[in-house]
Amino acid sequence: MHTYEELLEKFSFSMEKESFSGEPVELYEPITYMMELGGKRLRPVLLLMTCDAFGGNVDAAIPAAHAVEMFHNFTLVHDDIMDGATIRRGKDTIWNIWGEDTAILVGDIMFALAMEYLLQINHPNSNEMLELFLKVAREVCEGQQLDMNYEEADDTTIPDYLGMIRLKTAALLATSLKLGAILANAKKEDIKNIYEFGINIGLAFQLKDDLLDVFGSVDKFGKMPGGDILSDKKTFLLLKALTIAEEADKKIIEEYIGEGEEDPEQKIMDITAIYSTLNLDKITATEMERHFERAEYYLELVSLPDEKKAELLSLAKKMMYRDQ
Repeated sequence: MHTYEELLEKFSFSMEKESFSGEPVELYEPITYMMELGGKRLRPVLLLMTCDAFGGNVDAAIPAAHAVEMFHNFTLVHDDIMDGATIRRGKDTIWNIWGEDTAILVGDIMFALAMEYLLQINHPNSNEMLELFLKVAREVCEGQQLDMNYEEADDTTIPDYLGMIRLKTAALLATSLKLGAILANAKKEDIKNIYEFGINIGLAFQLKDDLLDVFGSVDKFGKMPGGDILSDKKTFLLLKALTIAEEADKKIIEEYIGEGEEDPEQKIMDITAIYSTLNLDKITATEMERHFERAEYYLELVSLPDEKKAELLSLAKKMMYRDQ
């Protein structure tokens, strides 16, 4: 079985050979810009690793890997517009350079390109993969809308939040694993369990993302810290804080929610200080561990040799314990 590093190199090399030129250039230059920012490439590499683990042809799976990476980046382009984020992977976001209207169209073309990649695959289960891809596209959009809904809602719960990130983040990661397994003609029960492995890894991954948004550094995380605080996102940290904080701290948080950005630095400092006092870094880490343990349970059910499972588990640990 190939290592993560080998498959990352293989995928990165294949992506570098891709050309995103076209007319009008204002729509295609941003795609090249976005794809050259790199990123972790977790989803395409997980797809290739899963295909490889089940004995599939990794080279034949490259178009599917391109599809999920292009789709993932499309969601980031649109997310940055909706979040008003000006930095992505340490660089200016597309809307911040080319404007919101162009960025919307760029994202739309990236979605079309993702579909074109998927249609390059010649496989007996091509229709199943297409249906799966369209399903996750719908789920990601549903998750994004719920995320926006929860910003305005006063009664969002932690289960609500976990359900939302299951759609918005975990579903695509799990789908990447499932696509790899389908390409390798894995057994249906294995496909089901590898998908659930991915869902729980995805939940842990997003919780880590929430944690880094508050306690990470811009140099490593690639975004300005405190973005979720400024946009009043109902993250695990915020919902937990509102559950366990004393009345005085809870009042401070509630007064900041919905407030304009007259003094954004003070808002970030005050809420981060409350999170620190409540030990929310440790509480969030415990919640991450809970999902990671469920992921291990589902991976154990997959009928693969232990050494192949170990490679997948090793990457999952890197995702969970990362600092960026």
